[in-house]
Amino acid sequence: MPGVLPEGEPVPRDGSLPATARRAVGARGFGVYVHVPFCASRCGYCDFNTYTAAELGGGASRETYADSVLAELALAARVLGDSPPPRVDTVFVGGGTPTLLPADDLARILDGIDRVWGLAADAEVTTEANPESVSPESLKSLRAAGYTRISLGMQSAAPGVLAVLDRRHSAGRATAAALEARDAGFEHVNLDLIYGTPGETADDFAASLAQVVDAGVDHVSAYALIVEDGTRLAARMRRGELPYPSDDVAADRYLAAEAALGAAGFSWYEVSNWARSAAAACRHNLLYWTGADWWGLGPGAHSHVGGVRWWNVKHPSAYAARLAEGASPALARERLSPEEQHMEDVMLRVRLASGLPLDVLDEPGRAGAERARDAGLLDAGAYARGLVVLTLRGRLLADAVVRDLLP
Repeated sequence: MPGVLPEGEPVPRDGSLPATARRAVGARGFGVYVHVPFCASRCGYCDFNTYTAAELGGGASRETYADSVLAELALAARVLGDSPPPRVDTVFVGGGTPTLLPADDLARILDGIDRVWGLAADAEVTTEANPESVSPESLKSLRAAGYTRISLGMQSAAPGVLAVLDRRHSAGRATAAALEARDAGFEHVNLDLIYGTPGETADDFAASLAQVVDAGVDHVSAYALIVEDGTRLAARMRRGELPYPSDDVAADRYLAAEAALGAAGFSWYEVSNWARSAAAACRHNLLYWTGADWWGLGPGAHSHVGGVRWWNVKHPSAYAARLAEGASPALARERLSPEEQHMEDVMLRVRLASGLPLDVLDEPGRAGAERARDAGLLDAGAYARGLVVLTLRGRLLADAVVRDLLP
């Protein structure tokens, strides 16, 4: 989760939600996010809410973490009370490095979610993992526990790029882990890439893409490097040790990704995500992008239910302490106005290949869409069918398109 939490209104000690929010829960689908805030080491570019053993301090530990998550899950069941959501469509365990927890703990958490709300028969259950944090045995245990999808943080196949990013795994470990996940029976396997790292060459990125394709995965996420304030990477750039990322280089890398992945049978379904089939798309992320509901378990985790969004305290010790007292770990919340919900709907859905219906835009927004179409940023055929769908050039300028749709 991001390093800085927004301000908001206080949350009742018991975490109770307005009746209107409870009545609306699950109307567009319901998922559960579980944040595991532990890392073996801190990557230089990362500002997520994560902690190494040295940073953790007292009052929290990996050994008791699953119990804290299950305590929040019990609180969530009380909050939703007699208005339970539909069965859980998706579960996503992220971090941090979830697979630093024993597979038995990850299994207990998933079993707890199933006992409280029930997993849909076709539920997608994802865990993130660092390549060095899994083995053939642990992957088999996770698959046996009910995990159907794994997302591995590859970032790059180039040793020099991995070194700049402070990644610990070797250049070939990510693709090896992907093959092990397939052998363990995972239905869907994703590899994450980061492009535009200082020192990365076009050949480096081409090699990364080739390794991804050769690994036989059915999903790829590729993101431009973002330099976040407060990270070790940002400090190195301020000191002049490394150059700042180039927007032109990032655009070239994105075009290279589209070309290589498209040639290998992948199709984009979100600006930064490609899948070999509709079934391989990450349903949990689609749940976020289409305005559904989810409960976020863990320190710093965000939740959204019926137009109310809240976020938990960040530190694992504070999180565990609140739950031990029988109190909600939520730090603050906000109630999204219809205007705010519309803005977020446009911002997220325009990034999807499925597109945004033109009729959800107001008159100035439709005028902006017409300008974007005329500029070649929107697909003219989709526009004629009443949909806003980005062209390849539009994907490179997605933020500018969104600004034109929300004047």
